Amino acid sequence: MIRFEQVSKRYPDGTWAVNDLSFQVAEGELVTLVGPSGCGKTTTMKMVNRLIEPTDGRILLDGADISTVDPVELRRRIGYVIQQVGLFPHKTVLDNTATVPHLLGWRRSQARARAAELLELVGLDPGTHGDRYPDQLSGGQRQRVGVARALAADPPVLLMDEPFGAVDPLVREHLQNEFLKLQETVRKTVLFVTHDIEEAVRLGDRMAVYGHGRIEQLDAPAKILGAPETPYVADFVGADRGLKRLSVTPVRRSDLEQPPVVRLDDLRETAADRMRAEGARWAVVLDAAGGLHGWVSADTLDPSALGSEAASPDKDATVQRYARRMEAWLAVGSSLKHAFSTMLQHDAGWIAVLDGDRFEGVLTPAGLHEALRRSIGEDVNVTGTAGQVPTEAAKPTA
Repeated sequence: MIRFEQVSKRYPDGTWAVNDLSFQVAEGELVTLVGPSGCGKTTTMKMVNRLIEPTDGRILLDGADISTVDPVELRRRIGYVIQQVGLFPHKTVLDNTATVPHLLGWRRSQARARAAELLELVGLDPGTHGDRYPDQLSGGQRQRVGVARALAADPPVLLMDEPFGAVDPLVREHLQNEFLKLQETVRKTVLFVTHDIEEAVRLGDRMAVYGHGRIEQLDAPAKILGAPETPYVADFVGADRGLKRLSVTPVRRSDLEQPPVVRLDDLRETAADRMRAEGARWAVVLDAAGGLHGWVSADTLDPSALGSEAASPDKDATVQRYARRMEAWLAVGSSLKHAFSTMLQHDAGWIAVLDGDRFEGVLTPAGLHEALRRSIGEDVNVTGTAGQVPTEAAKPTA
């Protein structure tokens, strides 16, 4: 969809903003451009909509050289979101969102209907927010309107220049989550500029790490974190890149352990005997459909641990009477970072993993560690020894 061919930008004072840049972005792909201030990432993005003209090389958009297209017409085909949002203060939210459709000659009713649709898509009720003005919105709400406006004419390409950089960390994380959900729906081709390595890792299908005026490495975030190709990249992504990698490594079924399982309608004595035979101190409790209900300990099911009830235990009692609800769980495919956070939040030695409502297994701290090592090892096999973790023999002893 977007192709850079030996593109350079040199200013009259001799400064090279970017030098001999060649890469491409596939249709529906989100590529994050990350690097220090002044490295050329924003210049790269602004050359796509000709806010900055390249000195050399050419940029192709859907196979066409953009230098042959009228700049104004080009920009109306490309969504553009910036940190300061750039909403018109004298226009309502609905009219701000409908700006590009109006410029393209859409009927007013058609443009406003499209604007209302987009506001709903980004989580703003058009009935509540549509008639408000930008200064009546929070910073996060204004960013949502900016995204909606960029999508209003259904452009194939979206350029985003640090769009969430001006809001507080909690709002930024929420906006990132919402944007990822939105991207799953609309699948735009996106260039996303950021100086935040965590944001670049979290959002990008691929991530371009910039040095001065050039891309040092362009790859999937997990591969860059696991196997940086140069000392510059390794230094930029940080010594804690293993922790950052948690956010882009999913929990797989192969990472899970299979604990003892009992059913809600199992008799207490039957379940206790089964757990005793397996030497298990606890078991997962499932309902009749295989969905997760909770867990139960062997001590709870053992008549000797039931106090006054031990003298004449209720032989007809089922596991449901003794089961505890499960608080620590997550969906298969969730990130290891989410898993680790859930373990810490609930002070849990293991967490249940579900596929929809169906129980798949449990993830333990040891399983989480092995999942991270496996992920890094996969990239080492592809890219060489960079980022390789120690072998068992090479591990330091306690």
